[in-house]
Amino acid sequence: MKGEFIDNLPKVYGLYTGGFVIFILLMAVLEQLGVAADTIGILFVLFTVVVYAGIGWLSRTMQVDAYYVAGRQVPAVFNGMATAADWMSGASFVALAGGVYFGGHAYLAFVVGWTGGYVLVASLMAPYLRKFGCYTVPDFIGTRYGGNLARFFAVVVLAVASFTYVTAQINATGTIAARALQIPFEVGVWFGLLGILLCSMLGGMRAVTWTQVAQYIVLIIAYLVPVFWMSNAQEFGAVPQFAYGDAVVRIGELEQALGVGTPPVESVAGLRTLTTLHNAPQSDFIYNWRFVTLVLCMMAGTASLPHILMRYFTTPSVAAARKSVAWSLFFIFLLYFTAPALATFTKLQLLDPNLATSVIGKTIGEVNALEWIQKWSNVGMLAVTDGNGDGILQINEFFMRPDIVVLATPEIAGLPYVISGLVAAGGMAAAMSTADGLLLAIANALSHDLYYKIIDPKADTKHRLIVARVLLIVIGAAGALVASLKLTGILGAVAWAFCFACSGLFFPIVLGIWWKRANRAGAIAGMVCGFIAGTWYLYMVRFADMDPWLGMDHLRFGMIGMPVSLVAMVAVSLMTPAPDAETQAMVDEIRVPRGKAVLDSTH
Repeated sequence: MKGEFIDNLPKVYGLYTGGFVIFILLMAVLEQLGVAADTIGILFVLFTVVVYAGIGWLSRTMQVDAYYVAGRQVPAVFNGMATAADWMSGASFVALAGGVYFGGHAYLAFVVGWTGGYVLVASLMAPYLRKFGCYTVPDFIGTRYGGNLARFFAVVVLAVASFTYVTAQINATGTIAARALQIPFEVGVWFGLLGILLCSMLGGMRAVTWTQVAQYIVLIIAYLVPVFWMSNAQEFGAVPQFAYGDAVVRIGELEQALGVGTPPVESVAGLRTLTTLHNAPQSDFIYNWRFVTLVLCMMAGTASLPHILMRYFTTPSVAAARKSVAWSLFFIFLLYFTAPALATFTKLQLLDPNLATSVIGKTIGEVNALEWIQKWSNVGMLAVTDGNGDGILQINEFFMRPDIVVLATPEIAGLPYVISGLVAAGGMAAAMSTADGLLLAIANALSHDLYYKIIDPKADTKHRLIVARVLLIVIGAAGALVASLKLTGILGAVAWAFCFACSGLFFPIVLGIWWKRANRAGAIAGMVCGFIAGTWYLYMVRFADMDPWLGMDHLRFGMIGMPVSLVAMVAVSLMTPAPDAETQAMVDEIRVPRGKAVLDSTH
């Protein structure tokens, strides 16, 4: 039966895609028949969440191999789609275009870093970790270096990085649910968590894998449709990814005329205005340095994130793992290549007085009468003020939360509401798919590496999987609670997660594969010193008002943690005895990109 399912994957997901397109058309018909916009939004979100939950239920399992690594049966193409969905988080789908919208091309450092990280994954990690045959990243650390202490510290770093990341995803689901269901954000995060747990709790990695393939199909359709629609409506051509240069020029002219760079009349907590785009002037060197350091943190963080590396444990072979990375890059490229175009066309819709959708320069009454302004204002994510009392909306009187730019784009552009529902469903798919992978990474590490490997090595399969599922619920609830506090925006939380991961795990993983002399004491020193140094710098810059070193703010603390980790690991490894001959032979073996896994699959 399993073989039949794997063999028929193209047909299964082809039918699924056709069914989803039919559902979109049905919603369009309902809109034409007068069904309320809010109802259509609710139907979109509920329909897709129910489908994902159904896949999760059908994929339920009590087999350890299936729960932790999907039975190592996932073909390269579909693992690439699942990895892309795992990667296309709320940050990528919901927040990235918003960052470009408000911050300009500086935010492309996220795109360059995240994409470049997959080059590191493909060349330094994925095939070799698959050849090793482990279940989790701490499993690799614990087995490669030996001893429970190294495994324990790997679990700690993994848990902190993944938990920080998962709060960002739950934040995104809360944002989407708040608008689609017209409920408070603080309630929306719990709704999102419920959908996330339904996808992952019963089937583990097997359920998450097949759910993520379905989620990728939804999110990529939802992201591309509005961009192509706006590009054609604004007469910029049929291929927006190559045609938005003229729109950028037009926006530059409009920003200069409208006074971008003037201070806002008044501030609105949690929201931003385009006037914050240009802050204090900075030299080309400082700008380039900040760009490069953010790229490096995002690249190393990508190659250190356990929920991404786990995806390559699910392929049938080492060769399939390598091919899977290539497919992952292709599927990720489709969205990242489109994000700048989306931000550009959306900004033009608001600023250009020649477009019917523009709001700057209109009367405050006209703007406040717009339905989309009212809806987003009601959930606290948009604000219009009349600070100078002239009754006309100036650019420094329009405030928006950056995280809603993508979600609000169809309404801003005046597209049929069915497109808004589609985008909401896509955003929910992106956030849920990543949250599923992150929660699974944390729960699997705690249940497999802490509970089974350290606390109770005699635990049977039933108890191990019960512990994993209970941990999923507890960690998810904690993530929803933290997300509801709005400690930072989505992109900020994601950057922290990447920096936590690269500060503690990047060099212990890379040197564990490529340097036979690396030993247990060195790995522990690298994880502990790098993680503590990075965390200390984050606290001092973000919460203790310390001036950043060389312009490296709280988004770049991995640039402090990584060098400390490398120096500590190399120095301590050289000062302590080398690993035994068996371990060094094992390292040689995992670098051979073919053959059976080094570890017995029943470990």
